Amino acid sequence: MIKKWKSLLVLMCLIWTIFGVFTFYNVGYQYIGKSYFDSENFQHEIDNFTAELGPLVINVPNAEELKNKIEITQTEIEDHRNYYGTLGQQIDNIKAQYEQRIQEAIDANATDLKTKLVSERDNKIKDITANFEDDEHVRKKILAEKEALIDKYIKAAKGESKNFGKNYDYWSYELTNTETGKTYRAGDVTESSAYKIKYTDRKPLYAWNISENLRDIFYNTETYVNVDDLYETAEYTGVIAISKKAAMSEDVIQGGYQQFQQFQRNQYTHYFIWLTSILMAVFVWRGRKDLLQIVTSMKEKDLLTKYKIDVQIILLLITSLMYFISAQVVFESIEYNSVYNYNYVRFILDIGFKIVVLMVIGSAFFVQLIWLYTRVNTLNKLEENVKSSYLWSLGDSLTDLFINRSIALHSIVMLAAAFFGGGSLVATMIGGGAFPVLVLGICMFIGFPAMIVFLSRMGYLNRIMKDTKDMAEGRLNRDVKVKGKSPLSGHAENLNHLREGVRTSMHEQAKSERLKTELITNVSHDLRTPLTSIITYTDLLKKPNITEEERKQYIHILDKKSERLKVLIEDLFEVSKMASGNIELHRSRVDLTQLIQQAVGEHKEDLTQSQLDLRMTMPHDPIFAYVDGQKWWRLIDNLIVNVLKYALEGTRVYVTFKRTADGDAEFTVKNVAKYEISEDAEELFERFKRADASRHTEGSGLGLAIAQSIVDLHGARMSIDVDGDLFKVIVRIPAV
Repeated sequence: MIKKWKSLLVLMCLIWTIFGVFTFYNVGYQYIGKSYFDSENFQHEIDNFTAELGPLVINVPNAEELKNKIEITQTEIEDHRNYYGTLGQQIDNIKAQYEQRIQEAIDANATDLKTKLVSERDNKIKDITANFEDDEHVRKKILAEKEALIDKYIKAAKGESKNFGKNYDYWSYELTNTETGKTYRAGDVTESSAYKIKYTDRKPLYAWNISENLRDIFYNTETYVNVDDLYETAEYTGVIAISKKAAMSEDVIQGGYQQFQQFQRNQYTHYFIWLTSILMAVFVWRGRKDLLQIVTSMKEKDLLTKYKIDVQIILLLITSLMYFISAQVVFESIEYNSVYNYNYVRFILDIGFKIVVLMVIGSAFFVQLIWLYTRVNTLNKLEENVKSSYLWSLGDSLTDLFINRSIALHSIVMLAAAFFGGGSLVATMIGGGAFPVLVLGICMFIGFPAMIVFLSRMGYLNRIMKDTKDMAEGRLNRDVKVKGKSPLSGHAENLNHLREGVRTSMHEQAKSERLKTELITNVSHDLRTPLTSIITYTDLLKKPNITEEERKQYIHILDKKSERLKVLIEDLFEVSKMASGNIELHRSRVDLTQLIQQAVGEHKEDLTQSQLDLRMTMPHDPIFAYVDGQKWWRLIDNLIVNVLKYALEGTRVYVTFKRTADGDAEFTVKNVAKYEISEDAEELFERFKRADASRHTEGSGLGLAIAQSIVDLHGARMSIDVDGDLFKVIVRIPAV
């Protein structure tokens, strides 16, 4: 029995030792080798005292002096004058305010009231009129408002000065103004002092004349006073002190110096805790074996061993959290409890109860910790308990997680980093009460289940990745399984959309290959046709027996075909340069209305000869844009030439230019095609693509491709719309 009581005493001493370490970590730096006068609270008190001593006692401003510093600017006069609007608006407002009241007086035959109201209205209108006629009239009003504000401050400062004297009557001072020589005294600085500060000529006391605590008087009002202009600083030499007699007086303790008493009490209390903790630590070390023996032989241990080890660990974590909270509560009761100041019995009972609770919870924690240690103190025991735990059995359902080991490793590392970072963040918050500890506990017990769900989702992710790999290898005939409504299921749906996109891409790739083949064929055809004619007629010219008329005819054909070949080659080089970006733009502010009229006007005769009826709709006002005028001319020219080649004879051609609601300049060309346009409209932008698939018309097939390149270089937009035989080209560029 004696041995059990000794072990229990050892356990209590262990808890107290840990508590001593806990308190030393928190406040050891504040109390060891320090006095109250070194504390932050006292330094804050000194700052408050010296800051308010000047404006309330030794450097009190005079109302007239402050009023003489008032300045009124012309801006203030204008703001005051127009605060309620213009002269007319203010007069109308005054009339409206009195109109109904005057009418009511008339209706009631109240002649005296009517006369009084009319007089009030006229006086206000007269005053408002004077505001707009005389700056001095307004200045006097503003000056009166500011002087009233200063009077309000002086009155408040006098009241605050009385409170200051009462609150700090335990301070003594003897300070002399270095400029005027006037000395201010309070108390007796020659008495034995508990604390003293000396101010010399080299390090004087700087005293302001405006109280920081009363500055709001100047700010919480519509009247503006520049407080910085009112400030004056005076230098003082002398002494401020707290006498030992004043420090021990009851009035001082009740008035504010009680922090000194509390500091000393806390310091002695913590010294006692730390000293007893050291002594108890020695006792714990000597009785550690008896403690382990008694705790491991307790029958209650068998109750916990019936549960799996992860349950025991959770119970230990809960107990540890309660242990930490209880230690924090006891610490705060010692450090901050004000009951001690007036009721020692109540304080002792309160702190004694909390220490008992700490001992009980601490005992439960260390007993569980020892039981857990004895359960896993060998490698075989640890392995056996881990494999039989709930967490281990849960791993069987997470086998999909390790289909891809790299993903599994990344997931675990990410979770570990998140928990470590979150735990560290909360740990840094500890020290301001029990709330951060509670937050840490919530994070632990919410984060652990969340981790299980997360790992399950990682298994599903690995399954999705396996299906994605099959997709990458070309097996596109099977959808990725969509499971639930989690983000991963959304990812699976996106992969299914991607699979459809891959199929579409493969179709587009086949289409692109077809267009490349057509491009090579068309280039070869369009270059070979004039070249063949040139070779043929050159051979004919070599014959000696041709007539002069035939020779001229052959030369004319050669000239025409050479020019045709030159145009083809130049267009090919130009569209290549534009597509590669190796071309410079010389932008300027161009009137597009005039440019379009001139460019289209050059083709009016050609349009008439082609039996095309031109209908132009142009704005009356110019529309400007920053473009390369030469390139934009080429764009318009290519579109009109395209009309000449492919528009049906006897039909109308519509050319429209306007400014859109979005602020763009829009150029539109519409015509009826003479050939059936069976291809996609966008394919007409391809190089060497023509509307007549049989290629009977003259042209390089590069007109629209060059136009599109010019549009792209300018950052504009160009689109083609085909509706049956109606062909429409729309070009848009931002206007300025």
